[in-house]
Amino acid sequence: MTPPPRRKFKYIGCTILYREACYLAATTPNLVDVEFLPKGLHSLETPDMVARLQQAVDAVPDDAGYEAILLGYARCNDGLVGVAARRLPLVIPRAHDCITLLFGSRGAYQEYFDARPGTYYMSTGWMERNDEIDPLAAEQGRRTVSDRMGLQYDYDELVAKYGKENADYVAATLSDGRHNYDAYLYLSMGVSAEADYVEQTREEAGKRNWRFELRRGDLGLLRKLFDGEWDDDFVIVRPGERIVARNDERVLDAE
Repeated sequence: MTPPPRRKFKYIGCTILYREACYLAATTPNLVDVEFLPKGLHSLETPDMVARLQQAVDAVPDDAGYEAILLGYARCNDGLVGVAARRLPLVIPRAHDCITLLFGSRGAYQEYFDARPGTYYMSTGWMERNDEIDPLAAEQGRRTVSDRMGLQYDYDELVAKYGKENADYVAATLSDGRHNYDAYLYLSMGVSAEADYVEQTREEAGKRNWRFELRRGDLGLLRKLFDGEWDDDFVIVRPGERIVARNDERVLDAE
C-alpha cells in the first residue's frame, strides 16, 4: 500500500522555541524546513519587528514546493500584526505570547495566569537565548526600544545626560525587569536535558525569596501546527491577506 504523500511546510519561528520546534520537525509525519529568527526582534519597535518578519516571509522561495509557511510566534506585543501572506498561506496560533505555546492552549495558560499572577516563566529557550540580538536588524539601522530611550548608556553617562536623581531612578527601575514578580515557573517540555536549568531557576528563586514551581509543559498546540491540524486555535492567512489583532478570544485574525 502506497503511503499518502507528505505535506511540505516552511517554519519560521523565534529561537525561544528552538528545541521544541526542532523536535517537532523531526517527529511530524510532514516535511518541515525550519528557520529561526533571534529573540532580539522583540526588542525592536513594533513596525521594525513586523518589517523584519515580513522580510523573512518574502524570502521563502516559490519553487521549493511548500504548501504553507508556519509561524512559530504569537501576537507578541503586535510584532506580527500587519505581516502579509504573499504567494503562500501563513499559519499562526491564536495566542498572546510564546508562553501559551508552551502551555499547550490559551485556556491552560489563562487559568494558570489568573491563579498565580506575578509569575516569571522559564524554559530552555528563555535560559539559553533570552539575550540574543538580531544582527541583520542592527545592520539595517533598526534601533531597539532601549536604544531609543537612551538606556544603552552606563550609569555615569546617565548622570551626565539626565542628572543624578533621574539616573538613580532609571537605574533602580530598569536594572532588573523582574521587580514586579514573586515566583518562577519552569516549564519542562521533555525534549532535552533540563535538570541543570531547573536547578539554576530554583536557586535563583531562592536568592530572590520567590516561590518556585516546576511544571510539565504541553507540546499539543505546537504539534498541531507542525502536523497541519489547523483548527480554531489557528489563523490561516491567505495570499493577499494580512495578520490583524483582535481584542477578544480570537487574539489574532486575517483580513
